[in-house]
Amino acid sequence: MRGIFTPITKLRRDVFTEVARFGYERDLQHTDYGYFYEASYRIIPGERPTYRESVFKERAIIRERFRLALGMKIRDQDHYESLTADMQTMDSTAKQSEMPIVNVIPFACEACPTNTYRVSNNCRKCLAHPCTAVCPVKAISIGEKAAVIDEAKCIRCGRCFEACPYHAILHFGRPCAEACGANAIGSDELGRCKIDREKCVSCGLCIVSCPFGAIADKSEIFQIITAIRNGEDVYAAIAPAFVGQFGPLATPAKVFSALKALGFKDVIEVGMGADLSSRHEARLFVDNVPAKQPFLGTSCCPSWEAFARKVLPGDTGRCISSSSTPMVATGQRIKQDNPKAKVVFIGPCVAKKMEGLEEDVKPYIDFVMTFEEVMGMFAAKHIEISDMTEDNKAAEASHDGRHYAVASSVAPAIAACIKEMEPGREVQIAHADSLADCKKMLLLAKAGKYNGYLLEGMACPGGCVGGPGTLMPIAKAGMAVDKFAKTSPWEHADQNPVVQGKPIPGEPLPTHAGTQPGNPQGV
Repeated sequence: MRGIFTPITKLRRDVFTEVARFGYERDLQHTDYGYFYEASYRIIPGERPTYRESVFKERAIIRERFRLALGMKIRDQDHYESLTADMQTMDSTAKQSEMPIVNVIPFACEACPTNTYRVSNNCRKCLAHPCTAVCPVKAISIGEKAAVIDEAKCIRCGRCFEACPYHAILHFGRPCAEACGANAIGSDELGRCKIDREKCVSCGLCIVSCPFGAIADKSEIFQIITAIRNGEDVYAAIAPAFVGQFGPLATPAKVFSALKALGFKDVIEVGMGADLSSRHEARLFVDNVPAKQPFLGTSCCPSWEAFARKVLPGDTGRCISSSSTPMVATGQRIKQDNPKAKVVFIGPCVAKKMEGLEEDVKPYIDFVMTFEEVMGMFAAKHIEISDMTEDNKAAEASHDGRHYAVASSVAPAIAACIKEMEPGREVQIAHADSLADCKKMLLLAKAGKYNGYLLEGMACPGGCVGGPGTLMPIAKAGMAVDKFAKTSPWEHADQNPVVQGKPIPGEPLPTHAGTQPGNPQGV
């Protein structure tokens, strides 16, 4: 549903806007958290429900969204707890979010059917009725008006679905589960969505796939605004996928100006960090493949990396690069220049929030937020990006660094650096941009089919431009990034003077071990 402005999009934006407005306008000395009771009535006004069977349920869901947007946990439903309980602990200029990042609001879930086959009214009650012939458990019979499936007997094999000449048998799945390439979506005792934390890699695709908006992620908007209002040096490190996300008239230069109007001290391109990462991973490939390891997997996507180490634990899993992601490389560069800086990564990715909780990342990245959350800040401050004057700052990233946002572009960027280090060397590349396809690629690599290869994995279809925190259609976003990338004066990372001549990040940068908070082994 990305790129379509749905009621869920509006509700999420309204929640982020209210939290941001509270952050900017509240009394820093005497904060009244009762604001959020009133705000739920502003978002859901009147007595008649708009989206669900009850206006009271609608407001209850909004209030849980407020808690998540403040970085808090969802309240337990089996005993009373005030909406504002512990909210004061979120009043901080330091990170407060904890795992899990992605959460199901239980009473917002409609317990969608999972892997179910139903007969539609297109059934002609045909003489052949092949559906009954192919069913291995005799779960289909011919009723008075149409075929009938006995769900108690049905084993969900799908043979009837394939055999019906009228396509009258429909397959229903749970959208959140179908979007989850890690197979982390199950059901609780009431049939509602439940996330398996051992499998989840926080890609966030379930969030944008749920038609009822029952899944949401924690936000750090409140802490970021608190740091800004307390006069700290807060820097925005913006991911390459930002281009076009804020509307057709929001040029990159105007987006930079708008972010400064929010209170950020400066805006830095994460494409610069991508150039640093390209150089580092090129060095890893040259030094290790194939002499010490059969292949090298890129590391810019934390969901892909965590997933790869789950699918291929042990020696094969260690073939995934230990290099820092572009986000971390950018944060380290900012803090080298200003040790007092607080770095906010702004991007399309929910998994970056998970990465930001890792102990070796925390020194360099203070907060993580999505483009969608930034839109809430713009709305709270009444900033119209198209009206901003352009901040025509010098380019900080190469074409390749900016193009990291698009699937199948990361490995070629690294390959260009490899060829610079070893002229004439041909680099074989394979890539996948969904976790389901990533798994296929990894299993082939384990079987020796990709020896000597550079493997690029992305959790989101289309790459970062398809992330759950994006605001526009994937194809359109990819074209916008491509256009912006071509404005860079440098083609490859090794041509970028911003990183050229600086130490290639190896020991100076933290190695990204692929661990998740509370999971030190990374498996």
